[in-house]
Amino acid sequence: MTTEAKTLRDVAVGDCATVARLTGEGAIKRRIMDMGLTKGTEVCVRKVAPLGDPIEVTVRGFELSLRKDEAANVLVN
Repeated sequence: MTTEAKTLRDVAVGDCATVARLTGEGAIKRRIMDMGLTKGTEVCVRKVAPLGDPIEVTVRGFELSLRKDEAANVLVN
């Protein structure tokens, strides 16, 4: 039985998750970390735009909008 890693992109609206690790390289990974998404941080998905992009999340007490490709680089538990 194999389990695929769950990303922030897969979290349903209204649910929360904890950041397990970040994927990606260089500038993309640094940008995500600069927004406060680091290992162990709790993230709650608040809204998703009508066409699915961007995703609005609450992290460290503030609202943050992420593109779907950025959210796919955030692995969560």
